[in-house]
Formats: sequence, C-alpha cells, structure tokens
Amino acid sequence: MSDYVPMTREAYNRKKAEVERLEQEEIPKIAEKIGQARDEGDLSENAEYHAQREAMGMLQAKINLIKTQLTRAAIVDPDKVPKDQVALGATVVVMDLDYDDEEEYTFVGAGDEDYDAGKYLITSPIGQGLLGKKVGEKVDIEVPKGTLKYEILEIRYDT
Repeated sequence: MSDYVPMTREAYNRKKAEVERLEQEEIPKIAEKIGQARDEGDLSENAEYHAQREAMGMLQAKINLIKTQLTRAAIVDPDKVPKDQVALGATVVVMDLDYDDEEEYTFVGAGDEDYDAGKYLITSPIGQGLLGKKVGEKVDIEVPKGTLKYEILEIRYDT
C-alpha cells in the first residue's frame, strides 16, 4: 500500500466532514441504542445489545479508516499538474491492444472514486501504470487478472 493518499482539497474536506458527522451524530445514536438494549436485562441472550455493539464496532472501523486516509493525505491541486501527461484529474482514452477497443478512465484521488461512473483511483494498478505517460505511449500494466496492454490515445482535463 502507498505511503500517501492523493486527494483534492474538496475530497479532503468531504472526508473530514464525514468523520465529524459520524462521531457527532451516528456514534451517539448507537450508544443510546446500546444503553436501551442494556436496560432490557440479561446481556448474554440480548440480540439487540450484541447487534448494536457490532454496529458500533463497524462504525468505529469506518471512522478509523477515514482518519488514516486523512493523516496520509497528499493534497493535489489539479490546476498545477502537467496537462500533457496522465496525472490526478485526467480523463484518459486508451486502446486495449489485445481486444482492439477503446476504454476511458478518469483518475481521481481518495474520496472521489466512483467505479460505476468510470472514476478510478490514481493509486489503482491502472492509474499507477498510466501515471506520467503521454499520448502515443504504449504500456503494459500488471493487474490481478494478468497484463493489460494499452496505447494512450487521448488525455484531457475537464474543468
């Protein structure tokens, strides 16, 4: 895993706000439910108590993950990246040389990923394989399924 987590200032602020919301709103709600379940008596057979304790643990794990990302954040200003090569914020059109079809990826930082919308983390294997490359370059990228062979057709930065 990378030592840093690249993200935009906006993504950093969203993640920070999410942690605050989870800590100030969600944890107290679950703590209240735990207290109510505890008041029902025998904890060894109290399914509601155990379910709420598990929910609290999962919520705390989510908060810890986001806090780790925030502490390892490397804020990247998309306006300052070179526009002739692949970097954070780039939308890249590549030709898959094995299947002779075009694919498009938009590379984002942590907090902005949306795989259904084609927004991939710049720290993903594909992002790292294309990072710093320019139009016309051919690359081989090792991914869990094997090797992807791409030629970069277009790089654009949508504002």
